[in-house]
Amino acid sequence: MSTATLPAELVFAKRSITHSLRNLDSLVTAVVAPVAIMLLFVTVFGSALDSTVGGSYADYVTPGVMLLCAGFGAALTATSIHTDVSKGFVQRLRTMPVRASGVIFGHVLASVLRNLASIVIVLLVAVAMGFRPTATPLEWLGIVGLLAAYVLVFTLIAAAWGLASKSVESAGMFSFIALFLPYLSTAFMPADNLPGFLRGFAEHQPVTLVIEALRGLATSAPDSTTLTHSLLWLVGLGVGATLLTARLFDRAARS
Repeated sequence: MSTATLPAELVFAKRSITHSLRNLDSLVTAVVAPVAIMLLFVTVFGSALDSTVGGSYADYVTPGVMLLCAGFGAALTATSIHTDVSKGFVQRLRTMPVRASGVIFGHVLASVLRNLASIVIVLLVAVAMGFRPTATPLEWLGIVGLLAAYVLVFTLIAAAWGLASKSVESAGMFSFIALFLPYLSTAFMPADNLPGFLRGFAEHQPVTLVIEALRGLATSAPDSTTLTHSLLWLVGLGVGATLLTARLFDRAARS
């Protein structure tokens, strides 16, 4: 099928993926940084932390690293959308017979596809380092669905951040949030080992809930309460981010 016959949203998604492939620095960083972090923790600290987490540290840390990869990759959407708006691309589309909002859809779809591919790379490295999941095919389906939902929600939040930002630098700051939140969770260490003033936040923030849900699915011990709470968080954040993104995009497109 030629590009000319594709829906506008798919054309914009293809455009976003093409731009991502050309931006090798960000593309490599989005995959290399989480893999390097996992290599560091598992090879340097893994043997010392096995007793702390009550089992294989590779099994413990992999779900958190996958979310770290997903969050950082999704955060790149903030700078991409800000660039499209600030350079007048969105405004030019309003003079053409296409939906300018298709740009947002294209960025979101491209982010989900791009980040799921990155997560697969991280997962293969984790398996090579000793990650041994026992999930059934149905539980793997749940893992994929939960990861896709996390990437989607984080991408929508990044889109709203990019639309609200006044400069490329401020849009890029969202990457720090994407990297910071997993560290203040149970991604690398049980919450009991964190200082008291951080423990409550780490135990109840949505990233922790998603990580624990993924761990349960990966070990064939899913917890229905954790799964429910993580999905409720993702749905709530997703709806809020969607509404905010739509409002900010409408304002940006008319400016």
